[in-house]
Amino acid sequence: MAARAWAWQAASNDVNRRMLRFLLRWLAIVVALFLAAHLPFLGVTYQSWPMLFLAGFILAVLNVYVRPLLLFFTLPLVIVSLGLFIWVINACLLYFVSYLMGAGFLVPSFFSALGAALLVSLVSCFFPDGKNRRQVQFRVYRGGGPGGSASAGGRIPSRDNHDHRTPPPGKGPVIDI
Repeated sequence: MAARAWAWQAASNDVNRRMLRFLLRWLAIVVALFLAAHLPFLGVTYQSWPMLFLAGFILAVLNVYVRPLLLFFTLPLVIVSLGLFIWVINACLLYFVSYLMGAGFLVPSFFSALGAALLVSLVSCFFPDGKNRRQVQFRVYRGGGPGGSASAGGRIPSRDNHDHRTPPPGKGPVIDI
């Protein structure tokens, strides 16, 4: 009986985590669409707040269900373009949302959709999405570089006597500069 309760609780936590991630993604998209609508050179317009939230919801649902399929079928183009084709896919999805919404949410041209898709991507990068991601540490070494000086025996001495060529335990990846 306890195993069933534990399994139900684990499944419930997973559903809650996914729902939180979706809601945060939706909020990030709405904020980005709001910013795109207030940049005059993009020409993106919306009639009311509910229309903006609906457009954000439709785009979030398309990003969850349709975008992975588009990425799969256009994988050769994504690889050849070094990932820039993902930007075109995002613009196509945004332009499709505009087509579905009619006058409620309008993206006047594909180039406007490209600009708005870039803005949505940038805002989404800086918006929390509910995932527990490790932080990447950057360290700048002066003098002997990451190998240390010859007197240090190839190590960089530190206060905690840890070899800084490898990440500290539990601290995630380290990028040496």
